[in-house]
Amino acid sequence: MKYIKWWVADTVLMVFLLVVLLLEGLNSLHVDIHNPLIAIVAVIGTIPVAWSAIKVVYSRKISIDLLAAIALIFSLIEKQWLSAIFINLMLTSARLLLAYNEARARKNLESLLKLKPLNIKVKTEVGIIEVKYQEVKVGDVVMIDLGERIPVDGTVISGSASIDESSLTGESIPVNKTAGDMVASSGLVVSGNLMIRTEKVAGDTTLEKIIKMVEQAQIDKPDIHTVAEKFATWYLAIIFVLTVILYFFTQDMTLILAVLLVICADDIAVAMPLTFLTAISFSAKKGIIIKGASFLEALRDIKVIFVDKTGTLTKGKLKVEGFISELPEQDAILKYAGICAELSDHPMSKAIALYSIGTKGQGVEIPETFSEVSGNGMRAIFAGQELLLGRQSFLENNNIKISPKVLAEITAEEEKGFNVTFLSYGQNYVGYFIIADEIKENIKSSMEELKKLGVEKIIMLTGDNERVARRIKEVTGITDFYANLSPGQKLEHIKNSLNKKYKVAMIGDGINDAAALSLSDVGIAMGGIGYDVAIESADVVLMKDDFSRVPQMIKISKYVMNIAEQDFWIWGSTNLIGLTLVFMGILAPTGASAYNFLTDFLPLFNSTRIFQVYLKEKV
Repeated sequence: MKYIKWWVADTVLMVFLLVVLLLEGLNSLHVDIHNPLIAIVAVIGTIPVAWSAIKVVYSRKISIDLLAAIALIFSLIEKQWLSAIFINLMLTSARLLLAYNEARARKNLESLLKLKPLNIKVKTEVGIIEVKYQEVKVGDVVMIDLGERIPVDGTVISGSASIDESSLTGESIPVNKTAGDMVASSGLVVSGNLMIRTEKVAGDTTLEKIIKMVEQAQIDKPDIHTVAEKFATWYLAIIFVLTVILYFFTQDMTLILAVLLVICADDIAVAMPLTFLTAISFSAKKGIIIKGASFLEALRDIKVIFVDKTGTLTKGKLKVEGFISELPEQDAILKYAGICAELSDHPMSKAIALYSIGTKGQGVEIPETFSEVSGNGMRAIFAGQELLLGRQSFLENNNIKISPKVLAEITAEEEKGFNVTFLSYGQNYVGYFIIADEIKENIKSSMEELKKLGVEKIIMLTGDNERVARRIKEVTGITDFYANLSPGQKLEHIKNSLNKKYKVAMIGDGINDAAALSLSDVGIAMGGIGYDVAIESADVVLMKDDFSRVPQMIKISKYVMNIAEQDFWIWGSTNLIGLTLVFMGILAPTGASAYNFLTDFLPLFNSTRIFQVYLKEKV
């Protein structure tokens, strides 16, 4: 909060500057106090600017603020008091505008802080007791009732509820949570109730980490190598050279001062942070946490995106795509298969159970016997008949014959990247389940949108086999893939793609992609709720597991950078006009400073268009 603590002093200073200019304009200052008064006001107004310039020089950084200080110092040396007052009025107004913008950011953070409850209900041996937020420990079981916010990160151990997670994800539609599901702090229970075993408390919770991350990204003035900082580096060098040349040919310090006052880029120094900070704040409101303005700018220039498969393009959850059988009457047997599969913890079995019982039958029937052969399949007895569910070899080893026609079909399905599980009943082959990792919704449309936004390559990196990777490519619309990769090989692909011509992004689920997220120009973590590694290693965290937010954040970046470029065009145009007036002899230093003051507001007004995003959500 660099500027907010100075806002009172800056407000007083701004009033003095305006009063002096008004009295000067009305010619109301007594002749005896005229020069001393405006000189004192000019010097006092220069103090905060000079102090800022000293800090810039001491830190060995190039800043646009330095040029403003140079212009003011020249004004004081030449005793152009009114010129100095005009520049100080603009700079003071700029500091107050930044203070206002930072206050808005603080208000957003305070709204997040209000999501932390004061007291929490904890289950103990003597019953439910209330303790303070800071007193909850890892392992405690907390009770959350209707209308209450979840105070910790943890796992549901009993109950069911609909949770509004919009405070973190930006998604207004509540999500259902039941036993075994993970929940994050700040979620609001809109129906039902939960018992949660605490896994993270206080500063380790998702809410606290997000608060810290948003605070760092929003409140601190961006100390970054964005377009504004790059501009400052060469701009100051050019101005220095031109000033020396101009003085060599004219020896006219008044002319040089007028030039410096026109081209003083204090408006850009304020317009850029205003634009970036507002956009970061808007993105956070949408559940897109961008850690700094440099990453916001880099999103516009992404040409290559690497994506992880499991958890990014797919849900990491197996799903039965279909059941192929030659038997007309199979519902009862399929139900038996689902009941049998439900007794296993294997992911394929869970998918079969959901498909078979969820779509083909109701109720639960316990098999007469049940056994599971690890890595092969399972055997059960229903109605006196043996049921087998598992690999082809498992059925064949138990004398179940599968026709060549079916085997040919299986080969075709496996070539498409599907997994196959066989079913037999009463020593007769019944059919096979086609199983695959479920692809997330809207992936294909998101890929098409990314290509329209200028992304040239979207490459999947996966440790899965080539057949599975090819199927994902065909379904999702990615441009290419690399399969059978080790974690080290994934990093090599990213490293070989990095260059200075464009930006390379990596999108992962934030669990096992930390190194890849860190290595890329922009690391984007999907569904970062609850995953420390996502928050720590990624440059952008999508709090909702929604791939469509990837093109959305690129749109935000393009919109913001378009405004930033417009600011430069406006600034350049007004400078060209001002310099023309100076060299024509129309603008002296006082007039040049007044011209600079009035035209400085044009880029600022243009930058305030970003606030329309808050109101109309244009991107």
